[in-house]
Amino acid sequence: MQTVSVVVPCFNEQAVLPELFKRLSAAAATWGMDYEVICVDDGSQDETWKLLKQQHAADSRWCGLSFARNFGHQTAVSAGLSHAKGDAVVIIDADLQDPPEEVTRLLAKWREGFEVVFATRKRRLDPLPKRVLAWGFYRVLAKLTPLPMARDAGDFCLLDKKVVAVMKALPERSRYLRGLRTWCGFRQASVEYDRAERAAGKPQYTFRKSFKLAMDGLFSFSAMPLRLATYLGLWVSGFAFLGAVFTFAQKVFSAEFAKIGLAPDPGFPTIVISILFLGGVQLICLGILGEYIGRIYEEVKDRPLWILRDNTGISPNPPSNPKSVAGKP
Repeated sequence: MQTVSVVVPCFNEQAVLPELFKRLSAAAATWGMDYEVICVDDGSQDETWKLLKQQHAADSRWCGLSFARNFGHQTAVSAGLSHAKGDAVVIIDADLQDPPEEVTRLLAKWREGFEVVFATRKRRLDPLPKRVLAWGFYRVLAKLTPLPMARDAGDFCLLDKKVVAVMKALPERSRYLRGLRTWCGFRQASVEYDRAERAAGKPQYTFRKSFKLAMDGLFSFSAMPLRLATYLGLWVSGFAFLGAVFTFAQKVFSAEFAKIGLAPDPGFPTIVISILFLGGVQLICLGILGEYIGRIYEEVKDRPLWILRDNTGISPNPPSNPKSVAGKP
């Protein structure tokens, strides 16, 4: 019989876990397939890991990994993928904004032959600023990358084991899994759904974390920012050249310019504005270069993607992931 692996990243989710256990188990009972649930505790400071161990004791199909510290949402999902053994792997967050009941529709698409099925948010109940920023980011990313990036699709998705095998082999550290699943190719389909509010607890994905994820997505899948810096430099140089020509003409034909109210000004405002403008452009270009160089620096250190503090019901070091370290055998 075919099996399904469900990967659930968790960070300080003690308030929502009981409801997650109930709803996901009830949904899984309707799939008609064997399943396992791999919860990855991303360095939580509350009772998340204790609850996960209790759930494993009550139902051995629920397994868990516990990080030695907070390594980030995308790394937690990557750890779950590395340990997943199912013919299909579902990624879903613990906060229940992505309803477990929708997994049935993802599985239906998978049975039709699609290897990547991502859930597209038709409606979301997040605050207005977050909705506007997310809407704009997905469309900017789709324009700047050569890949057919899905718009309004988060991490909630189903991946065939063939796709998971490819993603396991990708060694990069600044992981943007929504882009990686697109980069892998294969047959892809989408399922629309309404994204709910958090079932309980406080949102753990802060603006800073969301911004970092957006930057990882942009700089990991597009060289366009570097080209934009080049284009910006050319435009600034062009305007500077025109300004130099205008200034030269103003000095030579000062009387004619004075008649139309453009007599040379002996002050320094123009110089100060030009210096600040050019300095700002240079700093922006340096910042873009720094983003790429910083990612190169992280890659060449070749440190493990995550370190395990504990595990329950699962092997801590699968052969498919040489870049993890288990703190406890």
